[in-house]
Amino acid sequence: MPRRRRPPRPGALADLSPTRIFTQIVVLQLAYYACAAVLIVFTALVAGKEVSIDLLLSWHSLRGDTAVGWTLGLVWLLNSVTSAVFILLLIARSKLVLDFVLTIHFIHLVITSFYTHAMPSNLFWWVLQACSAALMTSLGVWGCQWRELRPINFGGKAAGSTRPHRPGEDDDGIGYTRGRGRGGGGDGAGEYEMANLGDPDVQV
Repeated sequence: MPRRRRPPRPGALADLSPTRIFTQIVVLQLAYYACAAVLIVFTALVAGKEVSIDLLLSWHSLRGDTAVGWTLGLVWLLNSVTSAVFILLLIARSKLVLDFVLTIHFIHLVITSFYTHAMPSNLFWWVLQACSAALMTSLGVWGCQWRELRPINFGGKAAGSTRPHRPGEDDDGIGYTRGRGRGGGGDGAGEYEMANLGDPDVQV
């Protein structure tokens, strides 16, 4: 009799599906460039600079000795913050954040190299990419861990919680009395009377 194969963990095949991973990479990369393009165009218009695709894809514009280079550097760092939000929405798993972040920056390196026909030789560009990856990873991991550790609310109520809480009852709904007098037993055994232990006529 053939042995039964153990059923896979729910979601395991979906998480490791190459098609899904490829789709997530493409969507994240497009979102990465789309947000960067919006921020760069807005900054260029406010600063009165000419809008060019070189500001997005060329590493020559990212220089540490010009005001334009530092402004673009701050824009790319802000773009890393917005990209962390897309990672939280699309990935939502802290263990996968670093892989996707490195993939995004590696693809950006390839596209930039093909666009300029040369590998980036500007130290400012490499430092910026390292800072961007570190910022995106830290924010993405923090956001994903916060989402993973959130308590699950099934929307149900505990049994017996529909009865309102009355004075003289503990959390289990069992009545109790304090001091002398008569009270109802919480175990349904009827009424009982508390004896005065300080009375010498009463035998314990």
